[in-house]
Amino acid sequence: MGKPYSVLVVDDHPLLRKGICQLIASDTDFNLFGEAGSGLDALTSVATDEPDIILLDLNMKGMTGLDTLNAMRQEGVTSRIVILTVSDAKQDVIRLLRAGADGYLLKDTEPDLLLEKLKNAMLGHRVISEEVEEYLYELKDATDEQEWIATLTPRELQILEQLAEGLSNRMISEHLHISEGTVKVHVKNLLRKANAKSRTEMAVRYLNQ
Repeated sequence: MGKPYSVLVVDDHPLLRKGICQLIASDTDFNLFGEAGSGLDALTSVATDEPDIILLDLNMKGMTGLDTLNAMRQEGVTSRIVILTVSDAKQDVIRLLRAGADGYLLKDTEPDLLLEKLKNAMLGHRVISEEVEEYLYELKDATDEQEWIATLTPRELQILEQLAEGLSNRMISEHLHISEGTVKVHVKNLLRKANAKSRTEMAVRYLNQ
């Protein structure tokens, strides 16, 4: 594979955060973008540059994982955001995925499996721990999936196809010979038209049409 995927680790437990960072750094497919001990620190970290993946703890003091996720999506952060938590509560899973999380993994996940799931997230898949997978059925909405796709410009459709293949903004900009900033603007427009909270949700809906 090409360039390693960059990962930001957000967790308010220093010991656990260090362990996750070491795990990320041990795999050549990833590099550590940074670490943050709170939601506010995480927002500051992504203000000027975005990692490919944000691994986000749910139960943090102050700004919770949900608050942080909502704030990031409102700011237009297009990174894949994967929740890593001890909570297997149904309402948490549904709430976080509805808010635009690209995955929901439990902290007792085996280290190798965690790395594998993160790679799958970068391929455009929604990654969910097996223990909570059944809750996904409650997420399915019966909206007409075709309508928004018909409103896309040829360029947006081109970018959506590449998103569905799991390409990052940087890779799409290289493929289409346009700036990464332009790709980001298109992705925001696509999310608005699709009424989707994350690029993964949009890609899944596009592939399932």
